[in-house]
Amino acid sequence: MESIDVAGRPRTYTLVTPDGGDYDRLLIVFHGSTQNAGIFRRFTGNAFDRLDRTAVAYLDGYRGNWNDARRLSSTPARLAGVDDVAFTEAIVKRFGDGRETIAAGYSNGGGMVIRLLHERPDLLAGGAIIAAQQPAPDNFLLSGTPALPVVPKPVLLIHGTKDRIIPYGGGRMAAWARFAFRSGGALLSAPETAAYFARRNGITTDAVTTILPHAADRTSASRTSASRTGRTSAGRTGRTTVSRTDYAQDGRPPVTLFTVHGGGHTIPGPTPSPALMGRTATDLHAATAIAEFFGR
Repeated sequence: MESIDVAGRPRTYTLVTPDGGDYDRLLIVFHGSTQNAGIFRRFTGNAFDRLDRTAVAYLDGYRGNWNDARRLSSTPARLAGVDDVAFTEAIVKRFGDGRETIAAGYSNGGGMVIRLLHERPDLLAGGAIIAAQQPAPDNFLLSGTPALPVVPKPVLLIHGTKDRIIPYGGGRMAAWARFAFRSGGALLSAPETAAYFARRNGITTDAVTTILPHAADRTSASRTSASRTGRTSAGRTGRTTVSRTDYAQDGRPPVTLFTVHGGGHTIPGPTPSPALMGRTATDLHAATAIAEFFGR
């Protein structure tokens, strides 16, 4: 763990670099509520550590939380007025050094990525949002903020349909979750969030949805269908099934939503989350999906 001073407040992070120390890209990771960098790494089986020629900066939130994009948030970071945007900028300046920088966040951390994509797109080449959604207009911290130009960026989203904390279908979190995680207000659904970022990127073509084969069926052909709405359907049996909805148009940054049918508030990958978080997809690895989507 290392420390950096941000506006008079010491902030901590863990930097993991490839063997030899050389890297071409910086990935900044924002953990979920009540986590920290070490917990997130264990939570994901250190899968993000092994990305090719990528340095990974795991940031620690203030008392386990981020000052994210939701207006109706009362996390410790919000109440203390913590400047997590400045924290991100300091890390980019220290380790980005002109390299492409991607931000990835889970849950509350995904909300932080949403904030950065709107407020400081100049810091990022793109964002990956896991188990988080765009706040509804009346719950969006930056709604009506002047002088925030729309800067199209590639966006990758991953969300489980059985997420009990951040419901896939959007709306308000359950009362127990609002109390436990100190956040409220309405959110767009996962498909609506993908469509929202596609519109920001100027994409006007239809979304295309593909049902991914299970790991044991990688040699079988996947099925593809066009969809105007970006809605997905499972079409397979098993513990979880993954579908991919792509918004793509020449000259526009793409937006992709991975829907984990039957998946919970989890990060797909080799390490299952605790049972109370719901099912974890193993047919999709979030770290690999991020690397492939952003071209590494």
